[in-house]
Amino acid sequence: ASISLVVGAIGIMNTTFTSVLERRKEIAIMKSVGAKNYSILTIFLTEAGIMALIGGIVGVILGYLNAKLVQLISARYLKTLALIIKIDLRFVVFVLLFSFFIGIISGIAPAWQASKLKPVEGLRQ
Repeated sequence: ASISLVVGAIGIMNTTFTSVLERRKEIAIMKSVGAKNYSILTIFLTEAGIMALIGGIVGVILGYLNAKLVQLISARYLKTLALIIKIDLRFVVFVLLFSFFIGIISGIAPAWQASKLKPVEGLRQ
C-alpha cells in the first residue's frame, strides 16, 4: 500500500508540474491582473487534491467490488458464508480524506513554483 501511495503521489506531482508548465501564460495573466501568490497556490493545491480524491474514490470502489467478488466466490465454491464483507463508512471517509491530503502534499512543490512565477517571465514564453 505504501508503494502505491508513493507511486500515486509521484504521478500527481508529475501531472501538476506538467499543468504548471502548460499554463504558464494563464498564470502570468492572472498575476498581472492582480491574483495573489496565495490564490495561484490554492488553485494548484486544490487541483492536486481533487486528482488524488478521484483516485481514492476509484480505489474504494474497486476494493469493494474485489471484496464482494471474493465473498461470492467463497460462498459459491466453499459453500460457506464464513466470509462476509462489511465496509465501515468511517474507514471509507478516512481513506478519502487521506488520499486528498496525499494529493495536497504531492502538489506543494509544483503549486509553489506556479505561485512564484513572475508575470513577465510567463508572458514571454
